[in-house]
Formats: sequence, structure tokens, C-alpha cells
Amino acid sequence: MFDTMTLTKVIGGLCGTFLVFLLGGWAADLIYAGGGGHGDHHEQAYVIEVDDGNAVEEVVVEIDFAEVMATASAADGEGEFRPCKACHSVEPGDHGIGPSLYGVVGRAVGSEDGFGYSGSLVAVADVWDAEHLNGFLEAPGNYAPGTAMNFNGVRKIEDRANLIAYLDSLDD
Repeated sequence: MFDTMTLTKVIGGLCGTFLVFLLGGWAADLIYAGGGGHGDHHEQAYVIEVDDGNAVEEVVVEIDFAEVMATASAADGEGEFRPCKACHSVEPGDHGIGPSLYGVVGRAVGSEDGFGYSGSLVAVADVWDAEHLNGFLEAPGNYAPGTAMNFNGVRKIEDRANLIAYLDSLDD
């Protein structure tokens, strides 16, 4: 079957492969281990100073919404209203998924004729003034738990103020 020369080549190949693995392992140990022990004492190359638990408290600055509202822009608020158009109209009595927002600033909560409100809205406020609208627009689900409005909210206080200024300008 096999002649002697073929058998010799196969055994030589296996021995050569085994030798490469042995020498490779030895060379890797020599390169990566640094060629010897360092003794028991190891000194750090550098030390990073760490505070011992005197954590700095995060300062939260309360922004007065009335000041932001005083500088709000109805023109910028019109741009902020674009996502609201999917569910709301600014035409009187024209309801979509949500009620018409024409004249909403200063209107009694849940009072738009022809629209069925969820009960959770009526429980949070009597009138939609700028402060209540700001709280609602920031996070509707947190402001009025159980509301049917499925919207995450407007993150920036300036954007909410601009949107409220736009809604307030509609019934002028």
C-alpha cells in the first residue's frame, strides 16, 4: 500500500509540525513573559489619586418657566407643532385622534365639545394655563397618568414655551 518513502514523508511532516508548536510555545513564553521573574515586590508605574467618597453633588438648576415663556416665539412654536398635526387640528371644532387645540390656552380642561376625554386629564387641572400645558407637554403620561395621549413629550423647556406661545396666538 504505502511505500517507505511516503511513510517517511508523513512521519517527518508530523514531527516537523510538533516541533513548530513546541518552539512556538517556547518563543511566545520568552517574548511575553519577559524572560524571568520580577520577584515578590511590584511597584506601580503611576498612581491615580481618588477622592475618598466626598462625592460632588449634582446641582440641578431650576429654570423659571415664566421667564422662558416671556421670551417664547410663536413662529418657532409653529415648527414645534408639526408632529402634533398627526393627531390634533388648530381649526375650531375639527377633532382628529385628539381634540382641536384652537383656543386651548385658557380653556377649561376636557371642555372641547364633541370630543371624549379620558378622566385622568380632568383630575390634573381645571384650566389649561401655560404652567399646566408645560407640565403636560413635558411628559403627558407622568403628568396625567392614564391619559389616552400616547406621546413621549417635548424635552426642551424652550420648545415647550414656543409651542404654548403658538397655541396661544391662534385665537387672537
